[in-house]
Amino acid sequence: MELPQLPGDNFFHSAELFHIYEQTPRHSPMMVVARNADGTMAGCMLAVVRRRAMWLPPFFSWHCRVMGEGSYAVESPYREQLFTRMMTELMRNMPIRVAYTEMSHFSTKMFGYKALSLKGFFPVNWLNIHNSLHSKSPEERISQRHLERVLRIQKKGVAMREVTTDDDLHDFVHLLKAHNFFKPKRFIPSEQFFRLVKDNPNIHLLLTTYHNNVIGCCAYALSQGNAYLWFAAYRRKSFVKLHPADMTIWGAIKRAYDEGCDHFCFLDVGLPYRKNKLRDFILGFGGKQVSSLRWFRFRYSFINRILSRIFSL
Repeated sequence: MELPQLPGDNFFHSAELFHIYEQTPRHSPMMVVARNADGTMAGCMLAVVRRRAMWLPPFFSWHCRVMGEGSYAVESPYREQLFTRMMTELMRNMPIRVAYTEMSHFSTKMFGYKALSLKGFFPVNWLNIHNSLHSKSPEERISQRHLERVLRIQKKGVAMREVTTDDDLHDFVHLLKAHNFFKPKRFIPSEQFFRLVKDNPNIHLLLTTYHNNVIGCCAYALSQGNAYLWFAAYRRKSFVKLHPADMTIWGAIKRAYDEGCDHFCFLDVGLPYRKNKLRDFILGFGGKQVSSLRWFRFRYSFINRILSRIFSL
């Protein structure tokens, strides 16, 4: 599909990512474009409809994911109005088979609140964590405990490198799928997706290794001067004493810092439970916790009403 020259520099709403999704099995991208009265580009929004297998009938489900509020030509006081129009157009053209739509990672917590509520979306409190990389080095922000652990396992021979070969890519995808097999919320694309992004300058696929054994992996994307941890997996039980999660996260943060990124952002930290082991682990690297909202809308109105009431309590 031919796309016009899109505004902004948000990788998650780019023509580049649109075409990657086009070639990925079980993915159907949708791009909404807003124009000014004179025909110039004002904004765009990329959504992707994904099909996933289920263990129970109907055995397949479709859901739509939107990462952020879109990309815009310039900072404008009409940003929310443009978002409202693009979101309305997206929902008007949403395929009927889509069970639910999820929108997240807005620039501010309350962005689009009124428009999304009027369209039947309901918010769920979520956690975002980001590490600042612009004023202090990662070594100055990481906890002493984490730093000592990383230095200790590096001496044992644990290292990190880029995915470069087909064998590396296969090991990357195999670990990612095995790690997330029993996590229904985590959606892992096919190997074709990672093959398409492997040589993309905006995506880094990394492997954590120990004596030629792959014990961890992660992928992060570069967008608007920041790095975003997109996927991650570790062999924690098989290599307990090597702490593969520590080395994988630390290696990604260090590489993003070396590339001159302003922030390293974790895209999925989970719900804001009082006891959240993942959150506590990530905060040990010197990150900052920020409360945010994720918005959901289910196709069946009675399900939408029930869930809306549950999460509004």
